[in-house]
Amino acid sequence: MQMNDDYQQFVLLIKEKTGIDLSLYKEAQMKRRLTSLRDKKGFRTFRSFYEAICQDEKLFNEFLERMTINVSEFYRNAKRWEVLEQKILPRLLRENPRLKLWSAACSTGEEPYTLAMIMSKFKPLKDVSILATDIDQAILERAKVGLYPERSLKEAPTEAIRSFFHKEPIGYRVKQEIKDTVSFKQQNLLADRFDDQYDLIICRNVMIYFTEEAKHELYHKFSRALRPGGVLFVGSTEQIFNPAVYQFCSEDTFFYQKCKKGTS
Repeated sequence: MQMNDDYQQFVLLIKEKTGIDLSLYKEAQMKRRLTSLRDKKGFRTFRSFYEAICQDEKLFNEFLERMTINVSEFYRNAKRWEVLEQKILPRLLRENPRLKLWSAACSTGEEPYTLAMIMSKFKPLKDVSILATDIDQAILERAKVGLYPERSLKEAPTEAIRSFFHKEPIGYRVKQEIKDTVSFKQQNLLADRFDDQYDLIICRNVMIYFTEEAKHELYHKFSRALRPGGVLFVGSTEQIFNPAVYQFCSEDTFFYQKCKKGTS
């Protein structure tokens, strides 16, 4: 079996086994990442690697970690979070005091926890509820623990570090009051159905790993999941060049409002 046929068979088997469709990711990039893990673990073919994954939960979790991008930080690209705090959230709260909030592809949790810290400036934390989803259950378990190395906090304001973290010998742990605002749930963005009537969806630094077709479908899904006037907050390399196609209006750089009736 040729190398490419071997990988294509692996893609089909993984979809059948897990529901994860690797073909929706950029092939060269994903294949390179998974080949590296396969070789590191001592397997010569993707078929033998797949059979091992099915028998070894630890290896399966490593496969999930390798296929997902888990580079995250608190207040990543801090100026964008300032816009969220100073411009976007005040408008959303004027329109709906009880915001429905979702951090999609949340990785190890820095993003939803950052949102909770910002929301604490507007409401008591007991009144804040954030859904955080990711495809990787192992990563979600890490997020629930809420323990981070110092490098994850390099963009976090000093006041936020002082107020919302406990310093421990091996890192910084998010305080329980912040953890209690976030509900973590496993979700496949490309395959699963979304809830609706969200006021804010944050999905940053993950779309760049999808094909154009997958991105197109996801933007439509996000648009349908937002209420009119709700906002999609994307990453700093993910500008939407044709927002009107998805019923979006640009509200600020990397913030897209679902157009209200009569606007475009």
